[in-house]
Amino acid sequence: MEAKSIATSLCGDRVLIFPTSPRSSFVSTSRLSRLPLKRASIGGAASCSGVNGLTRWNSIVSTRRLVPVRAIDSESGSDFPHENQQGNPCLGKFKEYQEWDSWTAKFSGGANIPFLMLQLPQIILNSQNLLAGNNTALSAVPWLGMLTGLLGNLSLLSYFAKKREKEAAVVQTLGVVSTHIVLAQLTMAEAMPLQYFVATSAVVTIGLILNCLYYFGKLSKTAWQLWEDFITIGGLSVLPQIMWSTFVPLVPNSILPGTTAFGIAVAAIIMARTGKLSEKGVRFVGSLSGWTATLMFMWMPVSQMWTNFLNPDNIKGLSSITMLLSMMGNGLMIPRALFIRDLMWLTGSLWATLFYGYGNILCLYVVNCTSKSFFVAATIGLISWIGLALWRDAVAYGHNSPFRSLKELVFGP
Repeated sequence: MEAKSIATSLCGDRVLIFPTSPRSSFVSTSRLSRLPLKRASIGGAASCSGVNGLTRWNSIVSTRRLVPVRAIDSESGSDFPHENQQGNPCLGKFKEYQEWDSWTAKFSGGANIPFLMLQLPQIILNSQNLLAGNNTALSAVPWLGMLTGLLGNLSLLSYFAKKREKEAAVVQTLGVVSTHIVLAQLTMAEAMPLQYFVATSAVVTIGLILNCLYYFGKLSKTAWQLWEDFITIGGLSVLPQIMWSTFVPLVPNSILPGTTAFGIAVAAIIMARTGKLSEKGVRFVGSLSGWTATLMFMWMPVSQMWTNFLNPDNIKGLSSITMLLSMMGNGLMIPRALFIRDLMWLTGSLWATLFYGYGNILCLYVVNCTSKSFFVAATIGLISWIGLALWRDAVAYGHNSPFRSLKELVFGP
């Protein structure tokens, strides 16, 4: 029997296409709401054959938003919507959603450029000093701080690999590799103890291999869980110690915060794996590695500004270009974090953009270390970028107000 279609309007903002035959091609909205998350295709047309062409199944699939289903062309047998349906406002919203999904992924991947430009000059300078036999110059690079950053990158790599956010995972991988190169240079200059570098190299190698295997579905759940437990314990142990060390010598120099946090982290992991915690508690423990890594990066601007407060003359050693690159790298990831409603990612990116990148540019301007035109351009660019991200996200989701996106981010749809 030849298939025919009937268009039915629902609630004024949705259109479902119900084929009169065969009945097997009918897709109900209750089934759609149970479909798993899928990544949008970039730059391609969305197929309406079944449901394979639909993008990221989050809150866009609800009774309030576009629910595209199969539409069969009775004349040509095509599985794509009729041409005259392309003007449907619902399909228009779906197209805007798909386009912004593609653009935010590209922005996130583009963050590799400023982040690479941040680390590359340091690697080149270290190489020049090593070739010249000037090993003392490399002692100015704090290997402990670099090691902390590497651990944060490795933790966030696992977080984004688990979420299948390829572009963000590549950014973190680049951070791990570039930081490890700097640590290798410091070890060659004897500015970092060899035994620490060997241990770090082993963790980095294992971490990169496990994340790669997990991303491509080649790693068992048990092995991945053990890796997550390891980075959770490591992150929880390091974060309090870093926060405490920032305020030395105003507070006593002690390893008590780190050792205490280590004991608490081990106890939490054991309780979670032995069923001593509720389901909510297990989920909380599982989210700790990502949050601790984010908090480590969020603490960097706090530490920098505290140093600026204690030693105002030190700020003259900061480069305004370096701070601008940091602001750009973190700012490029803001639209993606907002689009996929990832509160942790957005919190870290926004914090680093405002307080590390722009905050230090503001400090440089206050002490007359950068020009007024540079500061004004950075300010206008930052405000415009955040405004664009909010506006385009609201358009993609069909909201009347950009602030609704922030509400959904915090409280859910």
